[in-house]
Amino acid sequence: MGRFLRRGGAEGRRTRRNLAVLAAVGTVALLATVAVGDYALATLDSTGASAAGRGDPPDPPARVQPTVAGGVRASTQPTSSSQAATTSSFGQIILPDLLIVAPHGLTAGQIAELRAIPGVRNMITFNGASITLGGVRVSAIGVNPAALRPWVPVGTASDQRFWSDLASGEFVAAAESSLALIPGASYRLAGASAQLVTFGMSAPLGLTGMNLVVVNQALSAKLGLVRQVVGLISAPGDGISALQEKVSQILGSGGQVDAVRSQQLPVTSVPRGTKPTSYLQLFQASAAQYCPGLSWTVLAAIGQIESADGQNMGPSSAGALGPMQFLPSTWQAWGIDGFGETGAPNVMNPYDAVPSAARMLCADGAAAGGTALDNAIYDYNHAEWYVREVLALAAQYATAYS
Repeated sequence: MGRFLRRGGAEGRRTRRNLAVLAAVGTVALLATVAVGDYALATLDSTGASAAGRGDPPDPPARVQPTVAGGVRASTQPTSSSQAATTSSFGQIILPDLLIVAPHGLTAGQIAELRAIPGVRNMITFNGASITLGGVRVSAIGVNPAALRPWVPVGTASDQRFWSDLASGEFVAAAESSLALIPGASYRLAGASAQLVTFGMSAPLGLTGMNLVVVNQALSAKLGLVRQVVGLISAPGDGISALQEKVSQILGSGGQVDAVRSQQLPVTSVPRGTKPTSYLQLFQASAAQYCPGLSWTVLAAIGQIESADGQNMGPSSAGALGPMQFLPSTWQAWGIDGFGETGAPNVMNPYDAVPSAARMLCADGAAAGGTALDNAIYDYNHAEWYVREVLALAAQYATAYS
């Protein structure tokens, strides 16, 4: 995925965007009532609205050939009574703040230090390594299903089939991955040893945008995954930057620390066939239909910052237009008709512009959340402060509509 082109006029928009974030609590309620039908208004603003960048089309999924024809389930490892019991239900949801990786595995001393950081409420570690799946390189983690379950998005935590498949010895995959796997087919997983394993299903895990598969502890041992190489930390009362610094000091130079707190922005399911009648509905439906996994609050924040939800349609000094402020060249690459609209895609029409923005963000990995979402927002406007302000405003929307 190539980086998007830099957008014009970013520094000149800083003051207006800061005010937009500070005023978020007072303006979020307007989303539910502002109609999107009258999109012809074009308020000229030579310094305000900005232009969306251009990116490359998304890469196609990595197609892995099954070893056994799909649709026929191979025999699986037996499920122990304790394993089945612990995966039958879950009693809490833990919101992860950091994903950590220690290439050679976390020591007992490091784990104790990490747990002792003030503000850390929960921590989980699991095995991991790079393996091949049908000849394709993937990242694999080995987990106790019951221990991991509270850490994933609530929709996945509630999916009993996902956890039963994992506990029984099948492997599962993150829906954020680009693998095209066939449920019920068998695949050759090769690590320290090669194992023929049935694929269960995919579901959002909210952990990473890489090609990620998950196995239980028994299969992890057979594949030779590195013990306690990956961890999740939840410290909701701590500032994310300070937390990252403390964790990095404990891990040392070889460790990796990624913030995943932004992945907890709400994701909405919207029935197809219903045309939105307000900007709130438009952002929710666009995220659900054109970038499943992307929080609608990110689109809402970008729409508010860029055009005050259609009140400032451009053109900007860079020539950007419409409620989501696309450059003409970017619109040509990414503009689509949305929600039953016909004719050429219209950059001034919110029913086209907002789904197009969702599609462009999705192509850059926004649905994976975490650092992938940060990068996608940065590609939308090459400025770190822009990323911070979009996420801050998105968090305000999430609070207001929780």
